[in-house]
Amino acid sequence: MKALVYHGPGQKAWEERPRPTLERATDAVVRITTSTLCGTDLHILKGDVPTVGDGRILGHEGVGVIEEVGAAVSSFAKGDKVLVSCITACGRCAFCRKGMYSHCRDGGWILGNTIDGTQAEYVRVPHAEMSLHALPTDADEEAMVMLSDILPTGFECGVQNGQVAPGDKVAIVGAGPIGLAALMTAQFYSPAEIIMVDLDPNRLEVARSFGAGQSVDSRSGDAVRQVLELTGGEGVDVAIEAVGIPATFDVCQQILAPGGRLANVGVHGQPVVLHLETLWAHNVTLTTRLVDTVTTPLLMKVVRSGKLQPGRLVTHRFSLADVVKAYDTFGNAARERALKVVLNA
Repeated sequence: MKALVYHGPGQKAWEERPRPTLERATDAVVRITTSTLCGTDLHILKGDVPTVGDGRILGHEGVGVIEEVGAAVSSFAKGDKVLVSCITACGRCAFCRKGMYSHCRDGGWILGNTIDGTQAEYVRVPHAEMSLHALPTDADEEAMVMLSDILPTGFECGVQNGQVAPGDKVAIVGAGPIGLAALMTAQFYSPAEIIMVDLDPNRLEVARSFGAGQSVDSRSGDAVRQVLELTGGEGVDVAIEAVGIPATFDVCQQILAPGGRLANVGVHGQPVVLHLETLWAHNVTLTTRLVDTVTTPLLMKVVRSGKLQPGRLVTHRFSLADVVKAYDTFGNAARERALKVVLNA
């Protein structure tokens, strides 16, 4: 089969690889029909994720059709259409029993990380019973593939960890796909105001169309001042960091009101400075999290109802064989006006 293979920082290639086979009775092999690129993939290519080694097939998001299932898999059969979760979970270990699937002792985020991923014609999915979700044959694959990662990530790591509540003032720093996913799902809780912060005017325009009441262009370097002005000098109740660099984390900690919550979502490849000399007396809460995908079934219901339309995030479409070109587009998102880039088999 063909697959997108990582060969060290800045190096990737579309090349021939052995088709995956069942290794355990709990596995399934899925033929990928729709996949997509993630900001985390870009972090991998920068060398920010040292667990990803030379020769790894990238990708952790996908929709496909089951080709083969192990003897212990009873919920799925050959020919079923499924959503591949970015998180693999055994469902039995101590962390899984707490709902912390991301820390599963025999799983977690392993696809495209420590085992081969979904930017390929086929993928082996361990613990298929817990790691796949059945889809109707007529499901909108472009909308559903957003539920592999970005929708539950924005919702769980940003909105739920930030404890967004009715009447809150919320700032989301980073208007990429994850930030927009947080924007879409924060509206479940009727916050009084959502302020989107980014340095890309196109993405800020998209954010306004998705429900952001205010937007802050951070190109001038005074995002903190602008947010404080918009909140009457008080700051925000919730700041969601959706980029993963020191500068955006710093903005978040400077715009928190007393009692505020800072929910970090971004993948950080460098240390940040936590200003406890300022925050120690402000009753603030800082949360971190890797998505657990426990909310995927709930989000699937909302998407199927039409009340949540993540397919609107798709701006570019490529064939799976053109994945290298897709990375070039996604890696130059501002120039290409790209949000989510979808790969179709």
